[in-house]
Amino acid sequence: MPQAVSTQAAPAAIGPYSQAIRAGDFLFVSGQIPLDPATGTLVDGDVRAQTRRVLENLSAVVAAGGASLDRVVKTTVYLVDMNDFPAMNEVYASYFGSPAPARATVQVGRLPKDVRVEIDAVVHLG
Repeated sequence: MPQAVSTQAAPAAIGPYSQAIRAGDFLFVSGQIPLDPATGTLVDGDVRAQTRRVLENLSAVVAAGGASLDRVVKTTVYLVDMNDFPAMNEVYASYFGSPAPARATVQVGRLPKDVRVEIDAVVHLG
């Protein structure tokens, strides 16, 4: 039976979804955006600052699910502008060791709250 996972160390869901769902040996983490969990406001700064906040939020949800970023097996990165890819990638690389998770990166027309980056993840718990 799927089980919801949540933490106050990451922003609350801004819609009818869970921060993450545990299903068997996997944790499916909803897309995280650069909201400060303490204030609920967007972080100031460029895509590097936004990517850092996104990955901190993602890490907090993964921790609430009983794992760490080294257990992430797949991410999807959503960028409003693919020109932000090198800066996002630089920050992203600092959060993941070897082997890095499988990843897809796509450019989208718009993201919630008009942020520049959103990242979701699949985590293997077993």
